[in-house]
Amino acid sequence: MKRILLPTDFSENAYNAISYAVQLYKDIKCKFYILHTYTPVTISAGSMVDNYSSFDLQDITKETAERKLKEIEGRLKTEFHNTNHTFSMTVSFNTLTSEMVEVVKKKEIDFVIMGTKGATGAKEIFIGSNTMQTIKNLKCPVIAIPSGFQYEKPSEILFPTDYEIHKAKQYVSLIKELCEKNNSRLHVLNVSQDIPLKEKQEQTEAFLDDFFKDTEHLFHNTENQDLMEAIVTFKKTYKINFLIMVHNKHNFFENLFFKPIVNQMVYHTNIPFLVIPSEDQINQ
Repeated sequence: MKRILLPTDFSENAYNAISYAVQLYKDIKCKFYILHTYTPVTISAGSMVDNYSSFDLQDITKETAERKLKEIEGRLKTEFHNTNHTFSMTVSFNTLTSEMVEVVKKKEIDFVIMGTKGATGAKEIFIGSNTMQTIKNLKCPVIAIPSGFQYEKPSEILFPTDYEIHKAKQYVSLIKELCEKNNSRLHVLNVSQDIPLKEKQEQTEAFLDDFFKDTEHLFHNTENQDLMEAIVTFKKTYKINFLIMVHNKHNFFENLFFKPIVNQMVYHTNIPFLVIPSEDQINQ
């Protein structure tokens, strides 16, 4: 049984991600942990808000959240009646990232699936701050669903890589599982800058070719092109509707997702993406 954590702030964006999750895993037995967190209510010294103390407000916040979680559960059961799925609802007095770290460890979570809003201007990063913090801190795969993206079967999957993932080979099984369950075609993309592959990189490429021998896959190489440009090009050419990356701290992942986006090109890559932690990240 898959154990999947679904954080929510009760926005339609968050529900859209939850909806995507239950459809992506519709044929698999899953337990979904739907989580809402809240932080202390700050009240000025000596003041009261509508005659409620800060403790009263925290109780009200929790009760309201629990009611909304029940509404979400009811909505899911109505829209996606599925005997393969069970739900556990949790409200926690904590920051989102801290609580998710605890839940992932305690419940042995397989995936986190959450919504994210794309860039809204030149000074915005590619994905929301909560999602970015989740990717950086959690030791499990994270699937981020862009705002407004309606579920569609991930039939064409793009996996950009610099082949510096030899320490994360155990996690490519997740990619294979995703491809097999959805009869997907995998596109492995390497963006080089006129620099020949090192021996370890060539070994990783050979490993991937052998590992996916029973899965339809293609290797692509493009030279002297910005990674984002390459992703946009391949998305259009091959109708890519799912993106996968391994989070190696030294590589282009950091450059791609942590630097400011300076043009509107990011909107064209507004598709779900899976971030797989490296083995180094897991063992921290």
